[in-house]
Amino acid sequence: MLKVGLTGGIACGKSTVAGMLAARGAHVIKADEIAHQLMRTGEPVYEEIVRRFGHGILDTDGRIDRLRLAELVFAPAAPRIAELNQLVHPAVIHEQNRWMEEIGRREPEAIAVVEAALILEAGVAGDFDRLIVVVSDAQKKIERLAQRMRIDVRAAASEVERRSAAQLPDTEKERQADFVIYNSGSVEATEQQVDELYPVLVAAAQAH
Repeated sequence: MLKVGLTGGIACGKSTVAGMLAARGAHVIKADEIAHQLMRTGEPVYEEIVRRFGHGILDTDGRIDRLRLAELVFAPAAPRIAELNQLVHPAVIHEQNRWMEEIGRREPEAIAVVEAALILEAGVAGDFDRLIVVVSDAQKKIERLAQRMRIDVRAAASEVERRSAAQLPDTEKERQADFVIYNSGSVEATEQQVDELYPVLVAAAQAH
């Protein structure tokens, strides 16, 4: 089995590329979705986050409001993103590694892709056989985030800048990548890159 890490900066289009890989036969899991599950009411990670960050991050049903939490941890005056990551990352990493092992037992020649924003920042690139980095220009990131969060372009630009400050620069991620997908152009252009990459991954999985 080939373990593939798929990463990139905020709003670079990781999920788009992940979907393209899944459509071609790869198994894909998203670290963000694992984190969502771990942050559900009653989970140990949920309890610890509420203890550390207070009940102000909860909605009226007692669930963690991710926007409120983001506003708190990315606050310019005193950012606490590192503190949040220390709580969430170990549990997420454990789950994604367990998932990859399960895929490998079922399908020895499978391609298992973990989509995660902070693979390099968390120091877990070594958990993967190959690392794909998705990059995009700043304007595209802003446009995507504005659409995703339903906010205006100015607010999106501020949010991209704020979140990017907690990540490695794209140039450093590219330097450490085995493969780079450039996602500033058309969907078709990205599809073509994935078309070229996927047989390489299949061959690596079969030889692994």
